[in-house]
Amino acid sequence: MSEYEELKARLFNKKECGWENLREEEKTKIDTFGNEYIYFLNKCKTEREAVEFSKEILQKNGFVDLREKPTLMPGDKVYYINRAKSVYVAVIGTDTLETGLNIVGAHIDSPRLDLKPNPLYEDSELAFFKTHYYGGIKKYQWTTIPLAIHGVIVKANGEKVEIKIGEDETDPIFTITDLLPHLAQDQMEKKLKNGIDGEDLNLLVGSIPYDKEITEAVKLNILNILNEKYGITEVDFTSSELELVPAMPCRSMGFDSSMVAGYGQDDKICVYASLTALMKIDNPKKTAVCIISDKEEIGSMGNTGMESHVFDTFIAEILNKMGINKPNLLDKVFCKSKMLSADVDAALDPIYASVSERNNASYLGKGVGLNKYTGARGKSGASDANAEFVAEIRHIFENNNVKYQVSELGKVDVGGGGTIAYILANKGVDVIDCGVPILSMHSPYEVSSKFDLYSAYQGYIAFWKN
Repeated sequence: MSEYEELKARLFNKKECGWENLREEEKTKIDTFGNEYIYFLNKCKTEREAVEFSKEILQKNGFVDLREKPTLMPGDKVYYINRAKSVYVAVIGTDTLETGLNIVGAHIDSPRLDLKPNPLYEDSELAFFKTHYYGGIKKYQWTTIPLAIHGVIVKANGEKVEIKIGEDETDPIFTITDLLPHLAQDQMEKKLKNGIDGEDLNLLVGSIPYDKEITEAVKLNILNILNEKYGITEVDFTSSELELVPAMPCRSMGFDSSMVAGYGQDDKICVYASLTALMKIDNPKKTAVCIISDKEEIGSMGNTGMESHVFDTFIAEILNKMGINKPNLLDKVFCKSKMLSADVDAALDPIYASVSERNNASYLGKGVGLNKYTGARGKSGASDANAEFVAEIRHIFENNNVKYQVSELGKVDVGGGGTIAYILANKGVDVIDCGVPILSMHSPYEVSSKFDLYSAYQGYIAFWKN
């Protein structure tokens, strides 16, 4: 190596492929972890399913519902489930909570289609469900693909009926139709975002009439089928949470099986990495907290989103059960706390490279991504991490051999996005976004790298153990 090459190697910040120079046993470990993640994705396509799965993991690893613990001491492991759609978890540290918390926070909701409160109608002897899309989607991507229905229906008497149709090979599936190219000349002249109207995302659910002598006979037949199987009537849809998700299974991707393809990786990939990482934490110095939140894709509003005060109440209850709570202590705890906002990043796609700035883009297979800020245009709506905290996280990752890359979401003025980072930052917490780069984000079939997933897992462990 020449003098100049040595100088470049010493001074340049190079983003190298993480798969290079890995031993075979390391590749096997990464692949195994990736396959376990695929199992999680296939089991957890909705918030409620992910919460139930998380609860099983927590209980198997000795975590106890906070409400069952009258007092707390260092080493205790507790969780709190908020309305079946978000989870807060803590491992109590040996340091007093007044020194702050180490928090990793991800979200389990993903873009999808929800059924409207009164979804079922008949037109031209076909039965459909009306939908309302949730989060930022490209509407055309949700037509002509197999869809499954997941969720719950709650009757007026409180009885809860769980629905999951379309995942088993013996189940029927559903789809949203689209025009054939032969008749789509006007549609194809529209801008891409207007090619499919939101009100036209109607799910085809049946075509056999109950009796040809009556009106709305196909609708009646569908309701009769649902009544016989689930004991519901049409009015019960008004108190339901039913989501349409891709019926396609998540799989390993590529000849080398280096990637994961599947629905819901924004942000369940960070949920899985952080939750499994917390299972490796025993007796930390600072109390380790894991947030699994809801509603991020629609602004984190509502009582299961991070804008609610339920998380604050969780921490306050920990202070109460440790016998140390006092006025303003919660605010002081947050001001001393540090957080990795575990949300995915947009990986550079060479096919669409024009929207990225290569020096500041994240790449598949080069490690977990750190975003100092998100927002849009002039950093609008961003939580911009201070340099001291970025340096601290760099130090932790570098000391623990965690492969990472620092990036931002696309070119200036091209777009933008946000996470839950600003919500915790507004409480006084030091926060930086730290998640897995994704291709085809918000689509029905996203792509990630198993190496980046494992890097996130390692990074979260290192952060909590610091």
